[in-house]
Amino acid sequence: MGDPIRLVVDGVEIEASPGQTILEAAEAAGIYIPRLCHKKGLEPFGSCRVCTVIANGRFQSACTQPVAEGMVVENDTEKLLAIRRDIIEMLLVEGNHFCMFCEKSGNCELQALAYRFGITAPEYPYLWPEREVDASHPDVFLDRNRCILCGRCVRASRDLDGKHAFDFVGRGVSRRIAVNAEGKLAETTAAVTDRAVEACPVGALLPKRVGFQVPIGKRLYDVEPIGSEIERRGGRP
Repeated sequence: MGDPIRLVVDGVEIEASPGQTILEAAEAAGIYIPRLCHKKGLEPFGSCRVCTVIANGRFQSACTQPVAEGMVVENDTEKLLAIRRDIIEMLLVEGNHFCMFCEKSGNCELQALAYRFGITAPEYPYLWPEREVDASHPDVFLDRNRCILCGRCVRASRDLDGKHAFDFVGRGVSRRIAVNAEGKLAETTAAVTDRAVEACPVGALLPKRVGFQVPIGKRLYDVEPIGSEIERRGGRP
């Protein structure tokens, strides 16, 4: 394993193992760094930039940057909070997110981060893009209006399910999630039991016939803010 690596996060010295990223080391120490494209068990992607920190004076994505001896990391500063808030707001306005009737409401990581950052309504203008909804599959619903292009379904399908059911196509504002069939999702190898379906942090990929089964007040983020389970490890309220 090698000798422990010591680094400082927001003035607190923590220990990390060689090969860990800043996000992994911080999480083990009970320090929450917001994230969306990152999910434990998946290859780091670094696309959403919600986990941006300042490491030794430079902006880095915490989910991809390895720790180093003596590294000084800023995570909880007004500057970084403002950057993350802007990123979350842009993700909200770049899609069509209607939380009040989305089946993922209360369990959605994007919604939960918006609540944690005090975003009640984005300051940026909504883009209202025209995006395709694919309800062809008997068990899985694909709504690109809610997709934030985090790539979690792509990596989970490839690395955990071994199916390559999803991938990116297009560039820039035309970038979107595509399926491994010329037609619709129903013609792919995707199944409701795939890890790719579970990996989606928003309501873009959802199993059918289970929406709203968990009542309001008992959903994942109804009681505690996202990241609370990590902060409890460090003795934080």
